[in-house]
Amino acid sequence: MISDETINRILRFSKDRDWDQFHSPENLAKSIAIEAGELLECFQWNGASFKQKDVEEELADVMNYCIQMADKLHVDLDAILNAKLDVNERKYPVERAKGSSKKYTEL
Repeated sequence: MISDETINRILRFSKDRDWDQFHSPENLAKSIAIEAGELLECFQWNGASFKQKDVEEELADVMNYCIQMADKLHVDLDAILNAKLDVNERKYPVERAKGSSKKYTEL
């Protein structure tokens, strides 16, 4: 769980440095994709021998930008995550999806 204190610290970090001017939704989306690519890079060539610390740092970068984007767009993360879970639960009912990696259209 991400505490309100941590979220506020993330937002304050950028605000204190006057970086909010660079954080348009488009730029934040780009940053999320870039950091997700860096996270994926941690598993390049041999996914079994990744460095935990590197994965944690890249995952933190992805989450950081996601939190900033949610703030910028006035999005309630809890609400959108639960709404998406509702959709996914309908698409992937346990009785049809359990143990399968198939897309919902193939179940």
